[in-house]
Amino acid sequence: MDIKEYTLFNKEEILLLYTAVGWTAYTNNFSALEQGYKNSLLVLAAYDNDELLGIIRVVGDGFTIVFIQDILVFPDKQRNGVGTALLKAVLNRYSTVRQIELLTDNTPQTIAFYKSLGFSEFSKIGCCGFMRNS
Repeated sequence: MDIKEYTLFNKEEILLLYTAVGWTAYTNNFSALEQGYKNSLLVLAAYDNDELLGIIRVVGDGFTIVFIQDILVFPDKQRNGVGTALLKAVLNRYSTVRQIELLTDNTPQTIAFYKSLGFSEFSKIGCCGFMRNS
């Protein structure tokens, strides 16, 4: 598996990936998703030869805060270390950034995954989060 910067937005593979994981709210406004990719701080992709396995997308300033906006792995490639490799690549790249944040589904599997990589729930560190969803 190779992790490399995802610099050329490939509509077909992005649509396939987001659809495969059920994130159709993003694909309903595909032009906004494409602009989101183009304006991201960093996008990394995991490949096996030329086959896309997954993507992680980061927004923020890269110095004081990094927000992991998307981390997606094709369902048939999950539980093979792809997500872990992508997330570790981001954590290594931004090792001096004080705040690395993300939002995720509230399931035992996702909570266990992020805790295993050193993340804490906001409530455990005396914080709470807010979101305005339109």
